[in-house]
Formats: sequence, C-alpha cells, structure tokens
Amino acid sequence: MEAQRGMAEAAEEEKEAAALSLQRQQERTPNENPSMCIPKKPMRSRTLAQQIRIILTPVAATKGEHNRHLPQKRLLEQFSSCEESLGKEPKAKKACNHPSSPQTRAVMSEASPRPAEEVFNTESQICGSVVAAVSSNLEEDGDPKSDRKNDNASTRLSAYERKRLKNITENAKFFASLKLFESAARLREMTVRGQSQRIQRIKPSKAKVETACRRSMRLQKIDPLGAPLPETQSQPEPAVEEHPRLPPGPLQMIPTDQDKENEVTEGFLNVWAKISQVKPNTIEKPTCDLESYKASLHKMVLQEDSVAKVVQNRIHSVAIHPSESRSLVAAGDKWGQIGLWDLDCRQEDGVHVFSPHSRPVSCMYFSPSDPAHLLSLSHDGTLRCGDLTRAVFDEVYRNEEYHLSAFDFSTVDASTLIVAMWDGEVAVVDRRTPGTSSELSAKLNSKTTRTVHVHPVNRHYFIAAGAENVAIYDARHLEKSGGKPVVSLTGHTKSVASAYFSPVTGNRVLTTCADDTLRIFGTKCISSLAPVLTTIRHNNYTGRWLTKFRAVWDPKRDDCFVVGSMSRPRQIEAFHATGQLLHSFINEDCLGSVCSINAWHPTRYIIAGGNSSGRLHVFKE
Repeated sequence: MEAQRGMAEAAEEEKEAAALSLQRQQERTPNENPSMCIPKKPMRSRTLAQQIRIILTPVAATKGEHNRHLPQKRLLEQFSSCEESLGKEPKAKKACNHPSSPQTRAVMSEASPRPAEEVFNTESQICGSVVAAVSSNLEEDGDPKSDRKNDNASTRLSAYERKRLKNITENAKFFASLKLFESAARLREMTVRGQSQRIQRIKPSKAKVETACRRSMRLQKIDPLGAPLPETQSQPEPAVEEHPRLPPGPLQMIPTDQDKENEVTEGFLNVWAKISQVKPNTIEKPTCDLESYKASLHKMVLQEDSVAKVVQNRIHSVAIHPSESRSLVAAGDKWGQIGLWDLDCRQEDGVHVFSPHSRPVSCMYFSPSDPAHLLSLSHDGTLRCGDLTRAVFDEVYRNEEYHLSAFDFSTVDASTLIVAMWDGEVAVVDRRTPGTSSELSAKLNSKTTRTVHVHPVNRHYFIAAGAENVAIYDARHLEKSGGKPVVSLTGHTKSVASAYFSPVTGNRVLTTCADDTLRIFGTKCISSLAPVLTTIRHNNYTGRWLTKFRAVWDPKRDDCFVVGSMSRPRQIEAFHATGQLLHSFINEDCLGSVCSINAWHPTRYIIAGGNSSGRLHVFKE
C-alpha cells in the first residue's frame, strides 16, 4: 500500500512539474517568434534546487517601436547604472504575470539609475533588470547546483535568445569599461570650473612714440643768437564787406563805368535837365472809351532796340520820366545801382549807371513838381534825391537802424514824404527842414510794411500793405505810440506785396497777394468798410530768384492796370477793373523772361518792364 501511494504521489508531482514547465515555456517564448515551438507532451525533468527565473514583463511600446531591439547606448547606460548592484548577492526574483505587480515595480526601482543627469524610459529599465538577473546567475561560483540550474535554463532558452543575451552582456561590459559617462562628467566639471575661474587679461597699450617736430627759429620766436624776439601784437584784419555802406552826405553823379568819356555823361545830364524844364500835360479824366483804349494797347510793340541791360543785377524798381518829347527810363537793382536809359540815343551811349546806394533800391519816382529830381529809396536806410542840374545825389532821409521799404509824396509839390519801414513803422519827412531826420515816426498796426501809397485826392489818407493786412490811415492822427487804421481791407490769407489807390479818383484799391489773387476794393467812402469789388485769380508765385509781382494802375485811367505774368510765352498782362483781360504784351523774339516790375508813362502809351537780370523791355506805340 505504501508503495502504491508513493508511486501515485510521484506521478502527481511529475504532472505538476510538467504543467509548471509548460507554463514557464509559454511565458518565455514571445508571440511574434514563429520558430519557437511548444512541445505537446510534457517533458520529464528533475526538480532543481536553484532555478534561473527570467522576468519578461510586457511593455506598452510607443507607435513605431514594434520589432525594434534596444540600441546599445541604452543598454550601456542601464548596465553602467546596474554595476553597483552586481557586486551584491543576487536575490531570488519571483515571476509575475503583470507589469503592475509589486515584484516588477521592485525590480524596476532597483535597476533604474538615480543620478539626475541620466534619465531612461521604461523599456530600458526593464531590459536592464533582465540583463542584471541573467548576468548575476551566470557569474556564480562553480556550484554543482548552479551548474545544473544553468544547464536547465540553457535547455529552456532558444539559441537566438542565448546568443542575443550573450552579445548584450559583452557589449555592455565593453562600453562600461570605457567609462564614457565619467569622462564626460569630468570634462563638464572642468569646463564649468574654467569659466568661473577665468582670468581676464588686460592687453597692454602700446607706448606712443612722440616724434619731435622740427621748428624754425622764426616759429620759436628767437633770433640766430638764441635770444627771444619781442612779442608783436597782431591786430585782426577787419572784415571787408562786398557792398559797404556809403558815407552820409551828398554824392557826386559819377558813372560806375569809367570807360565812358565825361563829355558823354555831361551831355546826357544836360539833356535830362533841359527836358525837365518843360512841364508835362496835366492828367485829366479819360475821355476815350474802353474800345479805343484797347486799340491803343494793341498798337504798342516791343522792338529789338527797345531792350537793353541797364543795371547789373535784379531790378527792384522802375520809373519813367514824364517828358513828352523824349523817352527816359530809370531802374534800380539789388545792390544799389541806378541805371538811366535814353531810348532816343544809341544803346552804347544811352545807358548810364550810378551807385548812390549799397542795398536794393525798392522804390523810385520822378518828382511830380520838378522832373529833374529823381528820388530813390534803398534798404540801406537812405532816401536820396538825384539833382540833374547840380549832378549830385542829395541825402533826404537817413535811418540806419531800420531798413526802408517804400515812400510816396504826401503833398502835390513833393515837399513832404511818407516813408515806410520793414518793421511796420512809418515816418513823415519834410524836405524843407534841414537835416536828414524825420518829423514824426509812428508804429502801424502791422508786423511789416512793404508799400505805402497816398490817396490822389484826399492826400492826408495813405494805404499801407504788409503781412496779411492792408489798412488805410490818416496822417493827421499818427502818434508815436501807434496809429489806428481808418478802415481795414480784409480777406487776404497771405502776405500782400503791394496796394495802390486808383490814380484819378482813388475810389478803388488794387492789391497783389501771395495767395495767387488780385483784389479790387471799393474805397469811395473811406469812413465805412471797403467791400471787395473784383477778385482775379492770378499766379503770383515768383519763387526766390524773381522779384515779387506788383500790379500797378495805368495813370491815364482809373479802371485799368498791368501786372507781370508767369505764363508762357513770357508776357505782361493788362486787366480791366471788372477782371477782364484786355491785352497781353508779347514778343517771343525779344521778350523771353519774366518782367516782375512794370511802370507806365503818365501821359503816353509807353510801358517798361524789368526782369531779374537787369534788362528793361519797353513797349511803345
């Protein structure tokens, strides 16, 4: 009975060993390896006292990592991290069927490295634990039980797995022997230590070698014997002005071109004085109608001998002598020259140039009472009268503190003048008083004053044009503290270049403004507001190099005026007070420049236009 019971127990043990072996074989063999076969019949084997247990834990591989072996770098890192655990006695590891079991987590925690600079994924940790378990069992002493355990394990592993485990172990040992991580750590520490302990070297500056400059004894201020020379005080050279101010007092009428003979100049002055003795006809109200006037304008032509260069620079003012027998024109330029041109003589002998001023001659008139006197005003602060009978330029008024801009006769006999200044002041000058000072100086209600003009009938009224404002003042109520205007002519948006009363009645005022507009105001009743009668669009933008336009009335009429033009071909335009263009003075052969300044003969149909090169163009019947 005991024998049968022992045989039955042996048979049950063999069945349990076979089932356990089959289960272990299924756990060891991967599903994707078709070469591995599971025996259908249980194999007889003897129970080992010490067994090799290889824990294969399924790992959830990421996408794209199926059928891939671990790279040797990961095995090297894991093997190096597990070297410390190899020296200890291997502990028995129990098999587990799920990766979340406590045994698997313990193996993963033992195999995972602790340094902060080496972080591995789950797959490398599990493979490292497998390699550590296998290597710990293979390196045991030659114990017969251990040998039997290895023989049994080797019989249960396939040839592919044994070769792969052997290669992994050898490669891991080889790379671990190189100690690459330790070398990298040492190099990193050396680099960080070198950066913290770096010594900043200061580059030594090169010594400047100063070469001694040789200096002469004159520069060293010593004589040949070595004694110092006496110091000489050098006075600075005074700055020489290109156009200096002329001395006060009368100036002789000496022409600037000394090439001409004195006899020619004296003959010209004698002719001028002789024609000035004949009084011109008194100006009466026009009796001809507008059509006859237009016909007379069409008869005015410009001939080749009626063009001459009278002065050297830009013309700022033009005046025509009122003689009925001869044609005499005067022009003032930018640097104080005054040119006189007798159109009835040859051009070589008919032009005479004088220099009574040193700055632009901005205003010039022949005296209405004595045409032998030519009064001229300049920016140099002087007002002079050229007397042909004595061949001298007398000084009428002098004010070097302010620049003078314009003047006009406040009396019919030309004994009293109204002088305007650029800073907005006016002065009343009496020529009968000895000296060159003014009788009265008053500040107007304007920042600047460009032109001043006296009413032709009520001569105590005068009009002043300046910066954006035009006003009529009463000379009887001027005060030093300031004068209030009688009436203001509003509507201008930019600076006003000129403003003139109509020459016969003074019922109109013609203004030229930089806003490209010509305006005509009604001043029949000065005590009330002056309405705008006519507005004419006109290009008044002359730029920097041309003199500003100044529209002037025809002295023979109270409703017609002329003004320069920027249109091509170059021309001088004549307008009616209603804004109608009456005529354009054109000659493409002789007139090729802009005539900014124009002047009428008081009784004859003669008009003279001056350009910016010093030339005069005279249209006449």
